[in-house]
Amino acid sequence: MERNDRILVVDDDPDIRALLAEYLGGQGLRADCAADGRQMRATLRAAPVDLVVLDLMLPGEDGLSLLRWLRDSEWAHVPVLMLTARGDNVDRIIGLEMGADDYLPKPFEPRELVARIRAVLRRTHALPTSAGLDDDTPCLAFGAWRLDTVARHLVDARGAVTPLSGAEYALLRFLLRHPQRIVNRDQLLAQLAGRDAEVYDRSIDLRVSRLRRRLGDDAREPAYIKTVRNEGYVFCMAVTSCAQAAR
Repeated sequence: MERNDRILVVDDDPDIRALLAEYLGGQGLRADCAADGRQMRATLRAAPVDLVVLDLMLPGEDGLSLLRWLRDSEWAHVPVLMLTARGDNVDRIIGLEMGADDYLPKPFEPRELVARIRAVLRRTHALPTSAGLDDDTPCLAFGAWRLDTVARHLVDARGAVTPLSGAEYALLRFLLRHPQRIVNRDQLLAQLAGRDAEVYDRSIDLRVSRLRRRLGDDAREPAYIKTVRNEGYVFCMAVTSCAQAAR
């Protein structure tokens, strides 16, 4: 892996952490480890992470709670591969619906884990390039709207606030990072729903429909989100920082 991506392994088992840190390092990946949610947050704040390997069964905050926190945080764009000792498909489905990018049951072969990590990273790196705005830009302007990326809500031209759900914010933030470029459903699913989310393909359309209603966008004559037949969606408006828009 030429990029030497940084992987954060979150698992309460020290033997698994040591094994994966050594194996991932031998495969050209930089590996950091955390035993719980507190350590995970500290590591994320210390330096950028390209992917999180997150165990479901953790003491205190479990993996699903931490996944929910990630998807509602400034690290919402970071892909997550979940590990679990459970064989229950319900946990797998819940994890994918909450935004996990892949799911691997324990026990597993380290070689399979690396193959899945690389597959997720390939999908993530293949996404269209952003508009040149930093991920931490606090306010994005487009059309008659502004997106406050700190408070995570929409503000219209009159200053009225429209709150967004976590899913609505994640979808809009992703589209604003890739404006005026076609984003296909596979890319959206990989970013927002998970590797095995083919069966939830319809959920992407429903999220887009809800977001359009938030923006007052007419699907028949869209000003913001246009459907490209057989390809996906394109965010039609140019996107700038609010500071640039105010000049």
